Amino acid sequence: MEPHEDPDRATRSTDRSDHAELFTAAFRTLSPSVRGYLRARGVEDCEAVTQDVFLALYSRMDSLRGGLEGAKALVFTIAHSRTVDHYRRRERTPAMVPHEPESDLRTAPATPEDLALAGSGALGLLNGLTEDHREVLLLRVVADLSIEQTAEIMGRTTGAIKQLQRRALEALRTHALTTELSTS
Repeated sequence: MEPHEDPDRATRSTDRSDHAELFTAAFRTLSPSVRGYLRARGVEDCEAVTQDVFLALYSRMDSLRGGLEGAKALVFTIAHSRTVDHYRRRERTPAMVPHEPESDLRTAPATPEDLALAGSGALGLLNGLTEDHREVLLLRVVADLSIEQTAEIMGRTTGAIKQLQRRALEALRTHALTTELSTS
C-alpha cells in the first residue's frame, strides 16, 4: 500500500470482494431452491421473482451476517415476503381467463421443469394440504431451512413448527395414500 492511500480503502475493497463471492455462492446454491419454492407456492413468474429476491439480497449484503447460512435464511425470508406480495397483488387484479388447450394454436413444448412436475404429482399432493402445512413443508424440504429459520419466517415458535411439520407430513401421507388408492 502506498503511503498516500487510505488504509480503510483496502479493507472496504476486500469486504466488497467477500460480499461478491458470498452473493455468487448464494445465487448458485440457492436459486434453484428459491425457484422451486416459488413455483410450488403458485407464483406465476417464478423466474422474475427469483431474480427480485436476489436483487433484494444484494442490496442487503453489507448488513448480512452468518455467511451462506445467514444468506439462506435471508433469501427465504425475502422469498416468503415476495410470495405474500404476489397473492396480495393477485387479489387486487381481475380474474384471468382460463387456458383452453384445444383452442391454443401454439406449438412450443413445455419446459423440462413443467414436464417433470406434471408427471410427478407432487404439486397435486401439496395442493391438497392446508396453506400452513404446505408452507412449512416447502420451507423445510424444498428450501432446506432449519426449524429455527422456518419459525422466524413463519412468525411462530420452533415447537409450533415441529408440530406443524409433523401434522403436515401426516396429512401428506394420508392424502398420498388416498390418492394412490383412488387411482388403483
